Amino acid sequence: MTLLLDDITLTYADGDGRLTALDRVGLEVPAGGLTAVVGPSGSGKSSLLAVAATLVSPDSGRVLVDGVEATGLGRAEAARLRRRAIGIVFQQPNLLPSLTALEQLQVMAHLGGRRPREVRSLARELLDAVGLAEQAHRRPHQLSGGQRQRVNIARALMNAPRVLLVDEPTSALDHERGVAVLELLAGLTRERGTATVLVTHDRASLGVADQVVEIVDGRLAGARAAAS
Repeated sequence: MTLLLDDITLTYADGDGRLTALDRVGLEVPAGGLTAVVGPSGSGKSSLLAVAATLVSPDSGRVLVDGVEATGLGRAEAARLRRRAIGIVFQQPNLLPSLTALEQLQVMAHLGGRRPREVRSLARELLDAVGLAEQAHRRPHQLSGGQRQRVNIARALMNAPRVLLVDEPTSALDHERGVAVLELLAGLTRERGTATVLVTHDRASLGVADQVVEIVDGRLAGARAAAS
């Protein structure tokens, strides 16, 4: 199992009391598998993603990423684990306007300490994998919304993560482009063996998932295999 959330409880201060965002959540995501997490606004989807990304520490429970227990790590150690093992695809691509598609990826890999020649080769390989080899030298304003989201996905894969966490990747896309992005994510998950968690409100996108998990009021309402 590449990603394991074991009996996770997360609360936030709420006036004089505490608000429970996640209530004894357990989730296993294997390498090469895509799990979709669905639920209404405020149900705990974003909190689950933040805990899995080691950006927020739970009150109790364990988070294991690629065999490493992340819940006991300090900030610096958690940051190193994220750089090595976790890729995050944010809802908005947030690309740097002055950089080309190729350079967006190169910047990410330089943070991981790779050699420039190796970085450039890998960036080109990933742009090709997401269908943007011909767009490598275009800047964000020269790309469509779907193309920018593809750059966002390629950037998250630059450090060969074992876990890929994806937050509402189709929210700003039309149906056709959204379907293309979801199919791309599913293909890359299997090809590269990542444990992928897709947080989405769009139930029409669940056909790409291997497993669908619903979260309601911070509790998992059960997992099921996606319909084929």
